[in-house]
Amino acid sequence: MRVSCPAGWCVVVVSMVSMFGLWGMANADDEQTPRRWQPLITEGLPTARHEAAFVECGGRFYLLGGRRLNPVDIFDPETNTWTQGAKPPIEIHHFQPVVWEHRIWLAGAMTGRYPHETPIDRILIYDPRTDEWSWGSDIPTDRRRGGAGAVIHDGGLYLVCGIRNGHWDGWVNWLDRFDLATKQWQQLPDAPRVRDHFQAAVVDGKLYAAGGRKTSGISKEVFSLTIPEVDVFDISTGTWSTLPEEGNLPTPRAGCFAMSLEGKLLIAGGESSTQKQAYSEIESFDPESMQWETMSTFSVGRHGTGIVYWDGALYTCAGSGGRGGGPELNTTETLRLKK
Repeated sequence: MRVSCPAGWCVVVVSMVSMFGLWGMANADDEQTPRRWQPLITEGLPTARHEAAFVECGGRFYLLGGRRLNPVDIFDPETNTWTQGAKPPIEIHHFQPVVWEHRIWLAGAMTGRYPHETPIDRILIYDPRTDEWSWGSDIPTDRRRGGAGAVIHDGGLYLVCGIRNGHWDGWVNWLDRFDLATKQWQQLPDAPRVRDHFQAAVVDGKLYAAGGRKTSGISKEVFSLTIPEVDVFDISTGTWSTLPEEGNLPTPRAGCFAMSLEGKLLIAGGESSTQKQAYSEIESFDPESMQWETMSTFSVGRHGTGIVYWDGALYTCAGSGGRGGGPELNTTETLRLKK
């Protein structure tokens, strides 16, 4: 086996391969054991941060936002190299990024300090081609919130649920659509329940709201009110439904990250009052069989970041390794799905 690596790193890489197997394939023969992600040795490191976002655009991965005013960290998966980009105009955290026309759009984000963070009043846009930030359209005053799920589908940016008053109160079950061509907002039917600190995903034309919680600092229940139910919005019919009880998220948690992958819904990482460590589980839901499974686990649990699929592999980085604000991580992990 040939291992290609920068000078001085080969001993470490060979050691990792011998310990874990190449690209996380050590458990490939044991179908009952979830595959474990592997630490990725990189040139340079991203800024340690949490309540941030991680997204792919144009073959590069972008780590944005988080507590404090952080630069954009940019990862090249061809060279396993991290570099830095521009800082945003303000502190941004608790948001799910979406990509449209080669730019990264941020809606439903918060700014400010715990526990009364405030929603950002406009869409914020980062252009990787120029390494520049710009302000987009206003978000209607009476629909502003943070910690919301955001997805792109058929020319629209969908913003679902969230919280209006940081970690204190003001939970909403709203669903709004922003037409990316006309720049107009449209209010859609409310979700069956409130939730915040989660991410949404679209699978086969349906928007899934899974994970999250009702963050209630006002009642001293910041972490405990996690939501197991999965709510589904059929975009074509404009109607909501809730999966039957057997379709509940097996590991209820917030601060988790979502994505659609090969017709399945993935929910990864997160935090809750049940354990001090962040969750390492990546659970996969198959809408056809209506079954959940634990498809893999991070080597280090984390919340408050994101997950990326690129060229047959999954990636994550940064986030918090424990419930709440720390320890903040600057590590990168990967799981090879296809040879």
